[in-house]
Parts: sequence; structure tokens; C-alpha cells
Amino acid sequence: MNPVRKASLLWGLIGGLSFLVLLQGYELLSMERVDWLVKFGVALAVVVGAAVLSYAYQKRARPKGRV
Repeated sequence: MNPVRKASLLWGLIGGLSFLVLLQGYELLSMERVDWLVKFGVALAVVVGAAVLSYAYQKRARPKGRV
């Protein structure tokens, strides 16, 4: 796997886990609960979105002259 793809997948995973941590903090501070299907559905969307955006940005931000 090339380094750009690996890095973007890791950034996606970090984004999804960060979302779940923030949601857990929200649930602990408030008395409202979010259905687990909604949690993991939105977390999956965050993972995919963060990975795609990270991949697009890394391809665009790569300095010229470097491989």
C-alpha cells in the first residue's frame, strides 16, 4: 500500500474515533442517548469523509519535485 493511501486511511480512522469520543462525552454530560446505529452510521460517514478529504489534500499539497 502506498504511503499516501495508508496515511489517508489512518486519518479517516482518527476522525471516526474522535467523533465517537466526542459523542460519548456528550452522552455523559447530558441525559440524552443516541441510538447505536446512528452513532456508528455517522462515524462510518466521518471515516469515509476524512479519508477522502485527506487523500485529496495530500495529493494536492505534495511539494513539487518530490516523489
